[in-house]
Amino acid sequence: MGVSSAFTAALAMLLWALASQGCVQNPGRTVSLRVQGNVPDASVTIDDQYVGALAYVASRGVALPPGKHRITVERLGYFPWDRLVEADDDLIRLDVRMVKVPD
Repeated sequence: MGVSSAFTAALAMLLWALASQGCVQNPGRTVSLRVQGNVPDASVTIDDQYVGALAYVASRGVALPPGKHRITVERLGYFPWDRLVEADDDLIRLDVRMVKVPD
């Protein structure tokens, strides 16, 4: 057995051992979140984790694990937009319409 074959066999054994110990997890099913909105530079957070600007999230989408998730969109000068969504279908579509704070 050559060095490359030995390395491949050792790597396969290591991955099998890690998987059997529960160290390598199957990511499982995800639900696609698609958003669009009127303030492209607003900040999007999901479950208190910053994801990116609304325009970025709108163009790329987000894969969510099934369950409840809090989606928050914020921008200085606008009222925050906040929703609790249940990720149980294959696709969630949100239309984020932010309202300016009056002067």
